[in-house]
Amino acid sequence: MFKRKNIITIVLAVFCFVLSACGNSGVINNGQNTTKKATSAVTYPLKVVDSYNRTITIEKEPKRIIAIAPNITEGIYALGKGTSLVGRSDYDNYPAKANKVTSVGDLLKPNIEKIVELKPDVVIASTHFDKNVIKKLEELNIKVIVLYGEENFTGVYDTMSKLGQIVNASDKALSIISAMQKKVADVTKKVKGAKKPTVYYVAGFGKSGDFTAGKDTFIGNMIDMAGGENAAKDVVGWKYSVEKLVEKNPDVLICSKLYGSKKGIEATNGYKDLKAVKSGKLLEVDENIITRQGPRLADGLEAIAKLIHPELFK
Repeated sequence: MFKRKNIITIVLAVFCFVLSACGNSGVINNGQNTTKKATSAVTYPLKVVDSYNRTITIEKEPKRIIAIAPNITEGIYALGKGTSLVGRSDYDNYPAKANKVTSVGDLLKPNIEKIVELKPDVVIASTHFDKNVIKKLEELNIKVIVLYGEENFTGVYDTMSKLGQIVNASDKALSIISAMQKKVADVTKKVKGAKKPTVYYVAGFGKSGDFTAGKDTFIGNMIDMAGGENAAKDVVGWKYSVEKLVEKNPDVLICSKLYGSKKGIEATNGYKDLKAVKSGKLLEVDENIITRQGPRLADGLEAIAKLIHPELFK
């Protein structure tokens, strides 16, 4: 059965950290999409204005990085800077080699002593990161950059651009962004004009409550981009009710392939009698590629589109 811990993990993972870069001037600010400018070596010292509007100066290219978020860890590896990663959160498990990196604890309140022992040049976290932890780390002269931004593909591109500047991998960041943009364009082109089945994403069910991707969530938006109609577009946020779900009786249900979710759904009152479940349209997806707004997110969009419109991807 789906556990509350898993719900919290998913919701936190969906909230990623997005900031934009500002050319090669040595300053990075929020709110500007500058992926086109990320094309040359970074000039250090580099001033970064983070999501708490704090200005952090990075004196030189960081060689010892601690990432307190799954998508930041994935981004660092994708940028070819995985060897600089000396610490991660318990949830940062991709790529597989990340599991060999020392864990400093959870996303909210990591172990400060472990962080200090690892002697990082910089800690990169998100706004879920406890402000008291930030204060303590700064008192110990450890730089912390807090990144959080919009839940859309532009936000992901800006995150990659910003990470590229921080770790001196701007050209690689631009390459990743271009590949993602191409895949997104290819997917949306394929599904354009196709009939839109109603789709419900099962983020939680059973005793822990019913949770899905409302109209203001990134996953809800991805369902629409992938050629579906979000069955939960009538709500904001994640909370739903089984009564509403039964009333909607969507064409397709998508759930995580982890936690034994599919078997649980097939045995849960209200869910087991839905037409999607009975007709074999309860489909599984690797939730990490759709809840982590990192370099694999375009793959996540394609995965959802293939579930909704398999006939278009033969």
